[in-house]
Amino acid sequence: MLRFLTAGESHGECLLAVLEGIPAGLVIDERFINRELARRKKGVGRGPRMRIEKDRIKIVAGIRKGISLGSPIGLIIKNKDFSIDRLPTVLRPRPGHADLAGSLKYGFKDIRNVLERASARETAIRVAVGAICKLFLKVFNIFIESKILMIAGEERKKLMIKKIEEAKENKDTVGGIFEVIAKGVPVGLGSYIQWDRRLDARLAEAVISIPGVKAVEFGLGFGYAKFFGSQIHDKIYYNKNKGYFRKTNNAGGIEGGVSNGECLIIRACMKPISTLLKPLDSVNILTKRPAKAQIERSDICVVESAGVIAENNVAFVLAEAFLEKFGGDNLSQIRENYYSYLRKIK
Repeated sequence: MLRFLTAGESHGECLLAVLEGIPAGLVIDERFINRELARRKKGVGRGPRMRIEKDRIKIVAGIRKGISLGSPIGLIIKNKDFSIDRLPTVLRPRPGHADLAGSLKYGFKDIRNVLERASARETAIRVAVGAICKLFLKVFNIFIESKILMIAGEERKKLMIKKIEEAKENKDTVGGIFEVIAKGVPVGLGSYIQWDRRLDARLAEAVISIPGVKAVEFGLGFGYAKFFGSQIHDKIYYNKNKGYFRKTNNAGGIEGGVSNGECLIIRACMKPISTLLKPLDSVNILTKRPAKAQIERSDICVVESAGVIAENNVAFVLAEAFLEKFGGDNLSQIRENYYSYLRKIK
């Protein structure tokens, strides 16, 4: 079983994760992990925190001489901005954030206790976990990438940047749509046997868990509502060289909760960031009187960053499903199982 837990607050000492289930024998390239962490920080509209933090992974367990041991892998990212105990109390919740719901749920009189963990800062350590999963998938020629499709209603890059700059000038924020594509995914990952083993359900959970993501679709997604079934289901063909194949991929690579051998295509909508420099109406949680929402250091747009985070979350889910299907204790066992399966299904 592949699984992980994360811990850490936005301005705490560090972020950490324990990743369990990576087989023995995988080369762990720390430079690759650090490149993924650097990609997460990029994009037009990122805020000053990205200039402060120089995210570098430190692997403290589960690796010897750069090779996985099959035991849990311990990961740490130090926060340069370690100031959690010095930061002021927060009393005015931000609309769109976890502030109010979280403080009511846990009984906090200081919203700082909510936002420190609800912050998207936590996704840095998830990217590190996903990067290890990417290294595993790469062994089997499975690759994941992302791209921005829209920012604030605009689809052309120049106009997207203009919208971000306009939002910055107006002390506002913008959201958008990104797409994740996974290439080389074999037939048979996931299952229709139980609802929680469906691959699309697991991928949707992984992507919607990214702070600020409000909608997810696969393949044609909401576009299915516009057509007759005869127009949009992906017809099936076969030849000896290619095996089974499709000429279209409206299903986004998943049918009945199982990968069908086509590219996985996932799109997600990221809402505008909840922290505004011209804050919205709110209420002081102690006095219950009207107030403007809290202003915290924030970004203008994080759609590109969210795409990178989604890539790595998707990598974890695909690695998990891959190991369920072809699992073994070491990489050579898994290779043998995988290529034997490919020969049988062609």
